[in-house]
Amino acid sequence: MKTAASTFPPGLTRVARALIGPAALILIWWLANDSAWVSNKLLPNPFATFGTLWESLLSGSMTVDLGATLYRTMYAFAMAAVFGIPVGIALGSNERIYRSVEFLVDFFRSTPATAMFPLFLLIFGIGDFAKIAVAGFSAWLVVVFNVAYGVMNSRKTRILAARVMGASHWRVFRDVLFWESLPQTFVGLRMAVSLALVVIIVAEMFIGSTNGMGHRIIDAQQVFDLQQMYASILMTGGVGYGFNVLFIALEKWIVHWAGR
Repeated sequence: MKTAASTFPPGLTRVARALIGPAALILIWWLANDSAWVSNKLLPNPFATFGTLWESLLSGSMTVDLGATLYRTMYAFAMAAVFGIPVGIALGSNERIYRSVEFLVDFFRSTPATAMFPLFLLIFGIGDFAKIAVAGFSAWLVVVFNVAYGVMNSRKTRILAARVMGASHWRVFRDVLFWESLPQTFVGLRMAVSLALVVIIVAEMFIGSTNGMGHRIIDAQQVFDLQQMYASILMTGGVGYGFNVLFIALEKWIVHWAGR
């Protein structure tokens, strides 16, 4: 017997399930506002907030800040990927070298990025590149760790099989190690772009920014424009979620053979 859910196309069912969480959040938000569970001075109406978000996008005032944040995030992420993937592969290919620098990688990876702000400000001064550099450094550590881990945990049987067949070290790396490490590499890239966004937003709040979503959020909070503040927070959350969905889709497309 067919269930009620089976009468709908699978794609439509997945979309409906995905919308349950956002709908529940909006409902709870509306109830909290309408029933005064939280003061209206602290929690604006959700529909008015979405209206403010839409108006800010249409007027272009938010798109300028959004563009600045996206530029800084992608710049930092590109630096992390370009310099992190080769270093991770080099470290992962030689376990002795990795173990010798493992403490440094784990130490700086565990250090909060915000604690590094003063150092990067001293080195690069107050400007865009200081924000990009600290975000890029934090993301770079995540990429290096995950790529190295992926290389070190490549399936030994495939590596041994390639060597038995007479493959050179370069061929083993190119045809086995590189592809075997890709699933973990994408995990690192997905984490890195999210971390870069977080660090950029925080840096825009507190390091002399004149634009960006972080600057927009803190400005709205200081003048008590809560609808604009919540609207900006929703937009940054949407950007972070969009990055995550994009990288998951890329991973499924490029590493479709993972686990086989």
